[in-house]
Amino acid sequence: MQQQTLQQLASVIDADVVGDEQQLITGVATLASAQSGQIAFLANEKYRAQLESTKASAVIVAPNVELPAGLSALVTKNPYAGFAKIAQQLDTTPRAASEGIDPSAQIAATAQLGTQVAVGPLTIISDHAEIGDNVQIGAGCYIGPGVKVQANTKIWQQVVIYHDCEIGANCLVHSGVVIGADGFGWANEAGKWVKIPQLGRVIIHDRVDIGANTTIDRGALDDTIISSGCIIDNQCQIAHNVFIDEDTAIAGCTVLAGSCRIGKRCLIGGATAINGHIEICDDVQISGFSMVIKAITEPGVYASGIPAAPHREWRRNGARFRQLDDLFQRVKKIEKKLTD
Repeated sequence: MQQQTLQQLASVIDADVVGDEQQLITGVATLASAQSGQIAFLANEKYRAQLESTKASAVIVAPNVELPAGLSALVTKNPYAGFAKIAQQLDTTPRAASEGIDPSAQIAATAQLGTQVAVGPLTIISDHAEIGDNVQIGAGCYIGPGVKVQANTKIWQQVVIYHDCEIGANCLVHSGVVIGADGFGWANEAGKWVKIPQLGRVIIHDRVDIGANTTIDRGALDDTIISSGCIIDNQCQIAHNVFIDEDTAIAGCTVLAGSCRIGKRCLIGGATAINGHIEICDDVQISGFSMVIKAITEPGVYASGIPAAPHREWRRNGARFRQLDDLFQRVKKIEKKLTD
């Protein structure tokens, strides 16, 4: 069990301690569910009343939050970020692979492994792959020829990384991810499809988190690139030659079509579809279920999904939508008559 004192945790998040600096903390929890020995956090005003009833041994709060008598606290400007960092300190998630190389793993003679590399059962590491120090590779993974994985990256079970792709340092790749499969490249000749070999790679920079069952296709000629600090949720599709700039977050089931370019610090909601060959500038937030078919050149919040409605209302509005063009033409005629 991980445990640290409040004073130790305060140094991690640059917080002031209120109360017992030597209080031992063994884990994190919500205000409502916390028990003795755990630390909770208050980042939303609507939960402030729960401070009075929480059983947590300490809480993480913003400055000027009034605390119940006897409740210890860490006071910091961003309680939610503070919670995230403390949760990392107290994390009990197991390793992706036990220390060392499992006897059933197949490691090519030409592969290069750094120090303290852990490889799980039945994993294959192919010719000329380069695996950095302290990398963990879970059971049943396939690391293709020429793949490079830099230090401290953690790869969970049954991940497939095709030939020549590169993954940076301190990345986290969850189960079922496929990196470097062919992009959807075809030419049509007289109604028959002719495959275009996908000759690029996937290049993933440092501190990238990729959710379970996400696929990232290799480039057709140039590379598909995921920049440092990006976080990608489960079951996303990143097509060939996509470029995603630093610190962008992409929620689950989102689809990025080929050769689109996403800027820095973008927030893309779940089940969004972004058209190919368009560019989205920095600091754009796209609401879930949106369909983006044109470039976005100004930072801001964008949405196109249609909220759910009672079935009768939805049918009425659907019928009216089909009449929209007719209504538009009628209005144009009326305007023309008024201006004649």
